Amino acid sequence: AKQGYVVYRVRVRRGGRKRPVPKGITNGKPHSQGINQLKFARNKRSVAEERIGRVCGNLRVLNSYWINQDATFKYFEVILVDPQHKAIRRDPRINWICKSVMKHRELRGLTAAGKKGRGLLKKGHAASRLRPSVNAAWKRRNTLSLRRYR
Repeated sequence: AKQGYVVYRVRVRRGGRKRPVPKGITNGKPHSQGINQLKFARNKRSVAEERIGRVCGNLRVLNSYWINQDATFKYFEVILVDPQHKAIRRDPRINWICKSVMKHRELRGLTAAGKKGRGLLKKGHAASRLRPSVNAAWKRRNTLSLRRYR
């Protein structure tokens, strides 16, 4: 094991997401009254990274990988880096993670699992609706741009 690196094992409960409403009563139109067959927007690996990133606020999430699963849980190992450690700060291959902008990458969808959930593994013309983000692409398509003097 290298100095400055930590590996945490995390378990995440399997299954879909149930809408948290009292007695299953959602007010509104029938198309939005579903309770049970809803899916969470992000993947379980991304959730595991987020949870451990919140617990270890002083460490940076580098990446993660699946290790095991049973009927109830999925188990992941998350690689964390200590940005204060001199071995990390002096290593030119990893000291990019010491910068302030790398704080909580896992909460902003910048790790590999987060990028996959955002659909950013696609490149080229297939990704025009995804880059730089789904929201930004939607805004670009729906904004009327007019010249000042026309």
